[in-house]
Amino acid sequence: MQENASKSTLKRLPFYLDVLKKKKKNGEEYVSSSQIAKELNLNDVQVRKDLATASKLGGKPKVGYEINELISDINTYLGCNRIDKAVLVGVGSLGKALLGYKGFLEYGLEIVAAFDNYPSVIGDEIKGIKVFSMDKLALSIKENNIKIGIITVPASAAQKICDQLVDAGCKAIWNFAPTKLNVPLDVVIQNENMASSLAILSRHLNNKK
Repeated sequence: MQENASKSTLKRLPFYLDVLKKKKKNGEEYVSSSQIAKELNLNDVQVRKDLATASKLGGKPKVGYEINELISDINTYLGCNRIDKAVLVGVGSLGKALLGYKGFLEYGLEIVAAFDNYPSVIGDEIKGIKVFSMDKLALSIKENNIKIGIITVPASAAQKICDQLVDAGCKAIWNFAPTKLNVPLDVVIQNENMASSLAILSRHLNNKK
């Protein structure tokens, strides 16, 4: 495909997909980079650069990009055309919410199992996903060739869980615990720090006042 995308580009591409799918649903066949930019309040030049990273498809003068082909190229680039299996560790309120969200499949992610230490949840099924005890984590990852681990445990337990996931073979960690985790160089980690996001929102509101 094309050159490797920056993290910021990778974060924008799913938003482009949403715009494209909406336009396709409305019966539109072509779209310009300026239309996408306007929808998302982005710079037109940045949108064109992002699309060039994910797709060999060029926009036609006065017409734009062919929507179906552009959707296909971005899906392929992001890996949405394949399904990557993941496990989730920590079946609290947040963990249960993630297990119940089926929208991940649209982006090529399927959570196939969940793990926890608490007897009260072990053996339960949440939206069809079974919860197992932690002593089955490593074997499950190895037997099913799982490469993605999702962490939704308290910060105090997150590094230990991260180490277990990596040792078992996970090469990508999606961390929802409010703490920085250490991983080997060949493992990618994506942190979703809600406290940090809320702090930014709160600071913005205080500045407005």
